[in-house]
Amino acid sequence: MPSFDSFRTARWIRTLNLVLQAVLFITLFGGLNYLARNHSLRYDLTSQRRYSLSPETLAYLRTLATPVRIVVTLTPNSENADIAQAYRDISSLLREYTYATEGNPNRQVTVEYLDVYQNRREADQLGIDQPDSIVLLCGDRRRAVALGEVYRLENGVRKAFRGEQAFTAAILDVSNPGKKKIYFLTGHGELNPEDVDPVRGLSMLRDELRARNFDVDRLELATGTKIPADAALLIAVAPQGRYTPAEEEQLRQYLGAGAGRMILLLEPAMPSGLGNLLLDWGLLVDDDIVYDTGADNMTEDGDLIVRYFLPHPITQTLLDRQIPLRIGPARSLRPDPGRKLGNDLTVTTLAVTSTTAWGEVGYRLRTAPQYDAGYDIRNDRPGLEPPNHLAIAMASERVSARAGLDFSVRGGRLVVFGTGDLIANNRLAGAANLNVILGAVNWTVDRDTQFNIPVRPIDRFSLSLSAGDLARLRRSLLFLLPGAALILGLIVYWTRRR
Repeated sequence: MPSFDSFRTARWIRTLNLVLQAVLFITLFGGLNYLARNHSLRYDLTSQRRYSLSPETLAYLRTLATPVRIVVTLTPNSENADIAQAYRDISSLLREYTYATEGNPNRQVTVEYLDVYQNRREADQLGIDQPDSIVLLCGDRRRAVALGEVYRLENGVRKAFRGEQAFTAAILDVSNPGKKKIYFLTGHGELNPEDVDPVRGLSMLRDELRARNFDVDRLELATGTKIPADAALLIAVAPQGRYTPAEEEQLRQYLGAGAGRMILLLEPAMPSGLGNLLLDWGLLVDDDIVYDTGADNMTEDGDLIVRYFLPHPITQTLLDRQIPLRIGPARSLRPDPGRKLGNDLTVTTLAVTSTTAWGEVGYRLRTAPQYDAGYDIRNDRPGLEPPNHLAIAMASERVSARAGLDFSVRGGRLVVFGTGDLIANNRLAGAANLNVILGAVNWTVDRDTQFNIPVRPIDRFSLSLSAGDLARLRRSLLFLLPGAALILGLIVYWTRRR
C-alpha cells in the first residue's frame, strides 16, 4: 500500500489539487457568464440617462407588430469628425433598441452596419446609394432618417441629441400600416394646425403629432360636414364663437353612441355653446377667470403657474418630473354635482391651482382682481375634491358593462382644459405643456403610455493649454512616469536581494 508521505503520492495529490482548482475556476467563470447572459441587470448611472430608453419608447417596442430592420451606412473611421461622432452616438442608442427587443424574434429591432462602397451589391438590393444615412425597413415599407433629424442645431453647432425621438417616430411609421387620424375643428375661430403664428398657430403640435405616426387634418362642422368614420380624435382649441345646437348634437352623438374621443380647450370669456355636451359628461365650466395672489403662482405678465397634478396617465410625466405648467388666462372647471351617479361615468380632476387662487366672476368690470366672498368662486364647497383648489383640467370617461360579458367596455373619452392657448406655438417651448397635451392625445386614443422622450444635451469639454503647459506635460510623460516606474523597480529589486 503506497504511503501518503512518499514523493510520488504527494506529486499526484498536488496535480489532482491543481486540476480541481482549474475546474472550479473554469466552472466559476462559466457560471458567472451564464448568469450575466441570461439574468443580467443593467443600471444607467449617467447624468442624462444616455444608455436608457424612455418609457414611451419601451411601451411602443413592447407592442411592436412586426420586426424592423435598421441599416446604418455611417462609418466610425470617417475623415469627417462630425460623422464619426454621429456614428458613436447613434450606434450606442440603437444598441438599446436591439437589447429591449431581443427576447421576441417576431417583434425585434435589428441593426446592420453597411459600407456602401465595399458592399455595393447589397446596397443596391436595399436601394441605398448614399453613405452616411440610416434607413428603416419593415416589409415593403421604408423610412430614411436624416442626420438633421437626429441633432438639434443652434448657429450650426450641435446642441442636443434627438436620436431617440427620431428613431421611435420612424419605427412607428414603418411598423404601422395605418395611422390614426386626428381632426382639428375649425369654423369658430379655433387655433389652426397649419398656422405658424406664435400666438394663434398650432404648427408645432401638428409636427409633434405627425412625428408620432398620427395623420392630422381639419374639419369644419358648420358646413354640414359629418364627422368622418376614420376620426380617432377631435380637438377644438380656443373656439371664439358658439357651436350651433346641430353641431353640439353631432358631437354628442360622436362621443356617446359612437364612443368617440375629444379634447376641448376652452377660451375664457368666450361662450362655447357646448354646455349640454359637457353636462352629459359630468362637467361644469364656470364663467370666470382664475387669479392667484401667491407670489410663486403667477408671473409678472399674468401667466398662471400650475404645480399641482393628480395621478392619471395624462399627468404622470408631470408628476414624475415635478415640472409646472405655464398657461395664459384660464377658467375653472368642476364636476357636475347633479350628474347621474353610477359606475359608467368616471370624472377625474387632472390639474388644479394653488389654495390661494379664485375664479373672478366680475372680470368684465375691468377692475383690479380681488376675491369677493359669496360672489367669486373657490373650491370650498363640501364634497368637492381636492378641497380649496380650483380645477383647470379634467377628464371624463364612460366605461360600461355589457350584457353577457364579464368585462367592461370602454366608451367615449373627453378631456377638457380651461385654457385656450395651452398648446399654441409659443407655449410648446415648455416641456410641461407639450407633455400634457401629448399625454391627453395618448390617453384618448388608447395609447396609454407615458410620452417622455427627453432631448439629451450634448456635453462639450474643452482643454486650453499654453505652450508652457504643453512643455511640462510632455516632460512628465517622457521622464516623470518612466522615472517613477524605474524607481519602483529598483526598490523591488533591492528588497528581494536582502
